[in-house]
Amino acid sequence: MAHVPAERCLGIIELLADGAREMPLGDIAERLVLPKSGAHRLLATLIDLGWAEQDRETGFYRLTMRLAVLGQRFYVASGLPDICQPVLDRFAHECREFARLAVVDGSALVWIAHAQGATGGLVYQPTETTGTVPLFATASGKAWLATLKVNDAVQLIAKQDGFSHAARYGPNVIRSIEALLKELRTTARRGYGLALNEAEPGVTAIAAAIRSGTDGATVGTVSIAGPTVRMTESRVRELAPLVTQCATELSTSWPVRPKAMALPRDVLRRGRRALVTTMPRFERAMRSSRS
Repeated sequence: MAHVPAERCLGIIELLADGAREMPLGDIAERLVLPKSGAHRLLATLIDLGWAEQDRETGFYRLTMRLAVLGQRFYVASGLPDICQPVLDRFAHECREFARLAVVDGSALVWIAHAQGATGGLVYQPTETTGTVPLFATASGKAWLATLKVNDAVQLIAKQDGFSHAARYGPNVIRSIEALLKELRTTARRGYGLALNEAEPGVTAIAAAIRSGTDGATVGTVSIAGPTVRMTESRVRELAPLVTQCATELSTSWPVRPKAMALPRDVLRRGRRALVTTMPRFERAMRSSRS
């Protein structure tokens, strides 16, 4: 696959996956800066291969459940539910607050699992428990950025449109790169990220980075969050060691993905035949999308 056409095809999948939306051809072409004819051919290929479908009444396009099924299959096979969820459940119970696990996904940090540890009184439960983490506004984002080189951290913030959406968050949210870099130095020094009325008004969160491999690369974060009235300064000092301890425990389990297994020759032959059959259709659609 040529790089640009492949990027366009994946761009359609990512666009339709965002919010599980349905979109007309014109909107898809406009959002991805594609000619309508090229977008139509790519969509036709995705439909032919079972990744997308078109509503008969509206003509709008949407993804099939194939992506969700594959994602769920990969999630289970990765070992995250079996290995990480019990750790997260125990962590939330010990802290008696809401816990979340996020993983690094390219240039983003994405929440993928959570556990509720609060059993009474004020209970913090965010409306969204999955999705992309706002890096500059959250303890999780700071915990990850603090492990990176300064230039890399700045580029990641730029990819999320900088601080242009700061008004969406709490009153104490960081609003400049200078303030963020200062906060990241503090985060690296103390070993955990802290967000006080930043991601959301009235909410305090603590997060630590999960590392893996011989180079100690950051693969995710684990965090705890609760109402600020309960998450006082002394409570933060009490919980911070539990957060870093949980991150260390998860780090020892990473990578959770099982080792590759040798496949039988007949399976490999079937896979090669399927690839030979499928690839020409993708290549033809992608070449024509350039026009």
